Amino acid sequence: MKKVVPMAALTALVSAWCSPQAIAADVTAAADINSAYVWRGLTFNDGIVVQPSIDIAANGFGLNVWGNLDIDDYDDTLDSGEFSEVDITASYAFNLGPVAASVGYIEYMFPAGGASTSEIFVTTGMDIGAGFSAGLELYYDIDQVDDVYATASIGYALDLNEKLGLELGGLISYAGEDFAAAYAGGVDGGFFNYVLSASLSYAITDALSAGASLNYTDSMDSDVFPDTAVDTNVYGGISIAYTF
Repeated sequence: MKKVVPMAALTALVSAWCSPQAIAADVTAAADINSAYVWRGLTFNDGIVVQPSIDIAANGFGLNVWGNLDIDDYDDTLDSGEFSEVDITASYAFNLGPVAASVGYIEYMFPAGGASTSEIFVTTGMDIGAGFSAGLELYYDIDQVDDVYATASIGYALDLNEKLGLELGGLISYAGEDFAAAYAGGVDGGFFNYVLSASLSYAITDALSAGASLNYTDSMDSDVFPDTAVDTNVYGGISIAYTF
């Protein structure tokens, strides 16, 4: 029964891309080289990782495939040179007045070992003027954890010149008790982690861009995300993307 959601989403995506408008699809291939793999404040690798992805979007529908390739072995707990995670995300984006929204499904797979899991999500975001934007995101694990993770964020974007852009952001999150227990060893639900971020993007050509980012994350409540479970606070990297 849990596979009805992704199959319906994928069927809709295939139908959209097989339509005459599929020619207008945008395809972006990207790769990030990061100093660590940190997901929702949780460290999956505290060493160098390469994270390639491909994104296809048409008629509001989107399909993204993303992977994490471990270059370092995280104190011999991982096999270097192997993909430890591959995620597939199917989504649909639409506007509700000034609010940009999307709904979707994520399949998390772990080729190096570990049970796969699935999430459904809803995201919203809007410009609030003077370069500022705000967003809310809700994720619900429908497989292994059966619990919620949600975020509220604010961002600021500034064009430094016609090719170079600066983005600053802040995010706070909330996790349900089961999510906190499964991933961080927490004993309660509540505020989970926060992230402060800064990034630069540079348009090399109309299709090719490069970027760099720096992030800081930490626990918000030790009962939800114990301080002893925080392994990496500062991480960042460089990226390159090409849109066909």
